[in-house]
Order: sequence, then C-alpha cells, then structure tokens
Amino acid sequence: MSDLTHIDKSGRATMVDVSDKAETARRAVARGQVQMRAETLAKVKSGQNKKGQVQSVAEIAGIMAGKKTSELIPLCHPLPLTKLIVEIDIDEDLPGLVVTAEAKTKGQTGVEMEALTAASVACLTIYDMLKASEKGMVISDIRLIHKSGGKSGDWDG
Repeated sequence: MSDLTHIDKSGRATMVDVSDKAETARRAVARGQVQMRAETLAKVKSGQNKKGQVQSVAEIAGIMAGKKTSELIPLCHPLPLTKLIVEIDIDEDLPGLVVTAEAKTKGQTGVEMEALTAASVACLTIYDMLKASEKGMVISDIRLIHKSGGKSGDWDG
C-alpha cells in the first residue's frame, strides 16, 4: 500500500500532507465528449434547444464545479485556482460536443482533479440540457490529457 498516497500505514483514508512540498505553477487539461444524433447536434448549432444555449450553460456549470472540487471529491485539497476555463466545441464527425477544461494554480498540489471535475460536469450539463431531445446520448472519454508542474513534472496523454 506504500504507493497509495491517500492511505495511511493503518489502511485509513487520509488527506496527503503537502506542507513540505514546494509551491510551483501547475496546470492540467482534461477532455470529455458527448456523442449524440446529428438531429440533436443540429438543435445545439441552431440555438433551437428549449432549455437555452447548451454550450454557454455547460461551460459555466463546468467552471462552477471545478471550483468546488474539494467539496465533491473526498481528500482533495481546496485550491486557489488562478485559471479555470471550459470550452465546448462541435464535432460533426462524432457527432456531438467535445469539452476541454483547463485549470491552473500556483501551489503545493496539482489541479488534475479540478480539470477532470469541470469536464465531467460540463458533459453532464450537456446531457441534462438535451435529454428531452435524446436520452441515448453517450458521455465518454473523460480523461486527463496534460499536466505540468510539481515534482513529477510534465505529462501528456
């Protein structure tokens, strides 16, 4: 269990002590997607969705969720985010929407969970806003695609 950072010597869950870690600039980018029928995507593009502007609302929802990550994910540190942006792009080939979330901070622990939470909630919001048109949409491929900063350095996936 030594490689599990959130488990202490007795096997109990614990928040990692980061007090001795150096404060560095940290950045994480996460991505996810919502696949839907072309007809549903056409409603997004035309602005004809009954609940409003899907992309704008989902981007704001993702930002709000990313800021609350430590309240949602046990053992996550509350972080002073210096940047959190969510962008949603149309992908005709999917067909659907691709969500990209970027989080930044200067601190002692990374922002991967903030980026992943933002992307996840943005995808869920897209589903919620379009479920009256299509219940069979698929949320998938939520993943970290980049992280930088900290002792472990850069990572691209």
